[in-house]
Amino acid sequence: MARIAVDLNRCQGYAQCAFLAPEIFAMHGDEALLYDPEADGAPREKLDRAAAACPVQAVLVDTVEPDDAGTGAPDASAEGVSRAR
Repeated sequence: MARIAVDLNRCQGYAQCAFLAPEIFAMHGDEALLYDPEADGAPREKLDRAAAACPVQAVLVDTVEPDDAGTGAPDASAEGVSRAR
């Protein structure tokens, strides 16, 4: 699974990401970018192309391992909260 982050302060609305990966990125109006931060099932190659096409490099794509996504060990911060009670 891939996790996507977009620096919306840097994004200038060129929409290259929306053109290359429309199932993940979409323009709302002329300037607002909408996107799915957790791209389930999107081909990594397509996401990488969309990120690379951004003229201002506002798109970051990172790989999330299944254990990092919450299917593995319990969250350490939640354990700390339960012990404090």
